[in-house]
Amino acid sequence: MPPLPPLPQRRFAHWRLPGSEQLVLVLLLAGLCTAISIAAPQFHSGANIIAILRQCALVLIVASGMSMLIITAEIDLSVGASSAFVGCIGMAVLNATHSLTLAMLAALAFSGGVGLVNGLVVTRLKVNALIGTIGMMMVLQGGVYLFTREAVQNQHQLPQFTSLGAGYVGPIPVPVILALVLFAIVYVTLRFTTLGRYLYAVGANEKAVRLSGLRSQRLKLFAFVVTGLCVGVAGMILASLMNAGQPTAGRGFELTVIAAVILGGTSLQGGRGSLLGTLLGVLLLKVMDNGIIILGWNQDLQMVVPGAVIILASYLDVLRNKAHAH
Repeated sequence: MPPLPPLPQRRFAHWRLPGSEQLVLVLLLAGLCTAISIAAPQFHSGANIIAILRQCALVLIVASGMSMLIITAEIDLSVGASSAFVGCIGMAVLNATHSLTLAMLAALAFSGGVGLVNGLVVTRLKVNALIGTIGMMMVLQGGVYLFTREAVQNQHQLPQFTSLGAGYVGPIPVPVILALVLFAIVYVTLRFTTLGRYLYAVGANEKAVRLSGLRSQRLKLFAFVVTGLCVGVAGMILASLMNAGQPTAGRGFELTVIAAVILGGTSLQGGRGSLLGTLLGVLLLKVMDNGIIILGWNQDLQMVVPGAVIILASYLDVLRNKAHAH
């Protein structure tokens, strides 16, 4: 395989940590936590912190894969619908076989397959990722009702499945451990491997990657499948937390994931992004959500906030791109 030509140094400026963008996010997070703690002292109770971390874990798992995908200049809007379908499939297999292993394998096979189809639609059929994954989202939203016949799947009696979402290893919730493991894998891949360098290069300048002899389509396909597998893990954790497979689960989940990734500094144009920034973006959004609940505000704001964040973060991305262009 021929070596990849070096990219301009500015493309990798975001790798220097702590960067200014990450520092701003840290300061915002610290200020937000302080303000909420003053208004509602129960915010920093142990039980509430565990609840925040558990919610962060679900978003971080999928956001890790989504960061990799957006770095390649693609996107997947079907992750919310896919997570709901995954939970229903996992619960159906669990009820039929009483095996958590088989349920997890079925869930990962389905979600990975969805990612593969999304990737093929984008790379082979040349359908815009935004349009293609919206189409997949609609297929999954309708398909899950056909699969479940509009019924909630919730008949299992397996303690191991309950532990997947509600269990602990020492004082740490199981979902948090799984999220950190997946986060670490994606972080090391993007930061320290040749594959990660190629993924950044595809988003920065796909034409140059192709001219260097690399298959950019395969790299993007890989990112779609990884995102799908992350959705499979998150979908099973969500089903475990609800103790049911619900066709309506995951509505709006894709907005939260994408908002966290963009807020963390990953460019929608590809080629730039920091997984540590994504982690901070997830923490910010989930602390906001928790603050809305604890302060007794209208919970519909939990959908308003990610939407506003996407608009603001996208505008900041435009400004960053202009700055990098000069």
